[in-house]
Amino acid sequence: MFGTPDERRILWRHMREPVLTACALLALLAVNVGLGAALPFPHVWIVELLVAGAMVATILLVSMEVRHEPPLVKLFAGIGFFWVGILFAMTLVDYLSRG
Repeated sequence: MFGTPDERRILWRHMREPVLTACALLALLAVNVGLGAALPFPHVWIVELLVAGAMVATILLVSMEVRHEPPLVKLFAGIGFFWVGILFAMTLVDYLSRG
């Protein structure tokens, strides 16, 4: 139906990492949504930030394939994500300080 078994095996070999990455990101998203909806303890936002950090690391290392890049590309990717982290931190401080 979808080609020969050898073709399917080759396709799965090439698609395994993106499919598993997408499944991992969906699972982490489900954890974050579940924590946000249930609010099981007062400072749940700390755990939610840690889960979001795991999602960012997964995207950076697996989806963007930074781990296979030269050191200069790794440096600039890290700087870019660090800058995004600063922006999120400033937004969080503004949000929390408004009480």
